[in-house]
Amino acid sequence: VNGRPAKSKRSIPMYTNPKSILITGASSGIGTALALHYAAPGATLFISGRDQERLDEVARQCRDAGAAVSSWVGDVTDEAGLKAWIYSCDDDCPLNLVIANAGVALGATEVKGLHQAAVDSFSINVNGVFNTVHPALEIMSSRRPYPVNNAQIAVMSSVMGYAGMARSPAYSSSKAAVKHYGQALRGAFRNMGIGVSVICPGYVSSALTARNSSTMPFLIDAEKAAE
Repeated sequence: VNGRPAKSKRSIPMYTNPKSILITGASSGIGTALALHYAAPGATLFISGRDQERLDEVARQCRDAGAAVSSWVGDVTDEAGLKAWIYSCDDDCPLNLVIANAGVALGATEVKGLHQAAVDSFSINVNGVFNTVHPALEIMSSRRPYPVNNAQIAVMSSVMGYAGMARSPAYSSSKAAVKHYGQALRGAFRNMGIGVSVICPGYVSSALTARNSSTMPFLIDAEKAAE
C-alpha cells in the first residue's frame, strides 16, 4: 500500500513431533496414557508419579515401545525436588514438551471437610502446576535465539474449570485457576516461541472417576483422551 512493502509476519514455530517429553502424574490415568502415546523409538520420556510400582510398570511399557525412559518418584508439591528433577531432565535431553498433568479430585461429604479438601486440591492442582511449569519456562526462555524452537508447555485443566460445580467446589475451582493461568501464560510467552496449551478433558475413565457415583456423560477411556 502506497508503495511501501507489506510487513512480514514472523512465523511462530509449530509444536509437533516432540522428542523429549516430561509428564507428571504418569503413574495412572491420562498421564499413563500420554506416556504410552508418545513412547516410540527416538523419543525420550521423563515421567513422574507417587507410586513406585506403577511408575516402574509404565516405564517398562514405554521402553518396550522403543523409548528411552527416566522416572522420578515424588510429589508435585515438593517444589525444590521437582525443580531439581526438571533441570536435570533438560540437562540430559533438552525438553520439547512438559505436561503438567498431576492432579487430584477431592470432595467433602460434610461441611467440616470443605477446608481441607480445598487446601489439598489447590496444593496439588494449582501449586503443583506452578512447581512444574515455572522451572520449565525458566529453562525454555533462556534458550537463544528468539523465537525458540520446539518448546511447549501443556497444563491439564478440566471442563469443570468452566463453572463452579456444587458437587466439587475445590476441584472445579482449582481447575479454573490453572485454566486461566495457562491461557495468560500463552500470551505472555508467545513472542518467545514457547507454546502453552491448556487441556480441558471431560470425564475420562481413571482411578479418579472410578470412585465417582454420579452420572458421567460422554465418558471416554484414557487412551482416547491421550489421542
